[in-house]
Amino acid sequence: MSTPSPHQGWNITEVQREIYRERSKASSRAKKQALNGEGQKPIHPINIPNLNPEKLMPQMPKNRWRTLSLFSGGGGLDLGFDRAGFTHISSYDILAEAGNTLCNLRPYWEIFSGEKGDVTKVDWRSYRGSIDIIHGGPPCQPFSIAGRQKGKEDNRDMFPEFLRAVLEIKPLIFVAENVTALVSKKFSKYVEEVIESPLAPHYKLTKFLLNAPDFGIPQIRKRVFFVGFRDEKYLAKYQPPQPTHYWHHLPTNQSKQPVQLNLFDNYETPEKLQRCMGTREALGLPNIGFDALSPTLRSGLTGPRHTTSILSSVSAQKAWEKLHIWPNGVAENREKAHLFVAKNSHFRLSVPDCGILQGFPESWQFSGAVYQALGQIGNAVPPPMAYQIALSIAQVLS
Repeated sequence: MSTPSPHQGWNITEVQREIYRERSKASSRAKKQALNGEGQKPIHPINIPNLNPEKLMPQMPKNRWRTLSLFSGGGGLDLGFDRAGFTHISSYDILAEAGNTLCNLRPYWEIFSGEKGDVTKVDWRSYRGSIDIIHGGPPCQPFSIAGRQKGKEDNRDMFPEFLRAVLEIKPLIFVAENVTALVSKKFSKYVEEVIESPLAPHYKLTKFLLNAPDFGIPQIRKRVFFVGFRDEKYLAKYQPPQPTHYWHHLPTNQSKQPVQLNLFDNYETPEKLQRCMGTREALGLPNIGFDALSPTLRSGLTGPRHTTSILSSVSAQKAWEKLHIWPNGVAENREKAHLFVAKNSHFRLSVPDCGILQGFPESWQFSGAVYQALGQIGNAVPPPMAYQIALSIAQVLS
């Protein structure tokens, strides 16, 4: 057995496939012309983001707790725990480009990717006694709508492999992340049989939902976290992360025109919480009188085809239009996004912009083609969210 690819292709006719090919070719030609200076004159200046996610994750002093990362991807959990002071031991991911990302950014970490990152082939007992915390986000496709929600019938379901690692290594604590659909009624039997029952003799489990804007990340993104404790005394002390930020949705006025951003001043702000920026403010885009949270960023590796779009739904399309942002054909960098004017003249996103919206700092550069970088971003736990979980665990262990 080996870890399957998260990608599952479309079952479509050759006629339909040819339509998509022609669209792709036309887009490639337009992009090439634009980058050669032969396209429409650029209309958006190169943006300088206002949001610096590093400020959401102040570097903490090193502690003595050692972590192992499974299904590491672009390193959202890895970075969050690193900034919180934990000592990183190893990362595992089946995607070679994810391994390249982590190797380039943290050359002193032990990284296993590609075939070496296949968790189904690892005997985890060699780590016993050298790991205090295991963290990871097993592939969400078996539970997400985009992934067709087949649960344990999906060969991409790696939760049993995550649990095998936990039970073989026996860390003090583990953290597993996934989409909120996993704790819906549809998968209640799965959670009971596949997750809770095997762990019950060894770990005390708690689960909770976290919302990205509550931690300063300007994106609609909720995730469920399972945290397991080998010692019941840790569970008794544990408190899930509490919000550090707040977001107020800005309504529209009677004429259906967007309200002005300064209406934030008229809201009663929650005590001791900072304001979460909207998408346009976070990316440093001009004030158009309207701002909102970004729709959930779609992974470039999820769904029926690899794509450079982060568009997740029809409702998301409408939200991006209101923001005057083009979510399709994400560019490799801001310079190329600047040159390649979108069809509707809206602002074109770049890979670094998507990273910002997911809570990755500018310095965290992703390896691979654009769709691979977007896959690493869209599949990741937002680092500031991971950071707060890491701090909550450090509090228990202190």
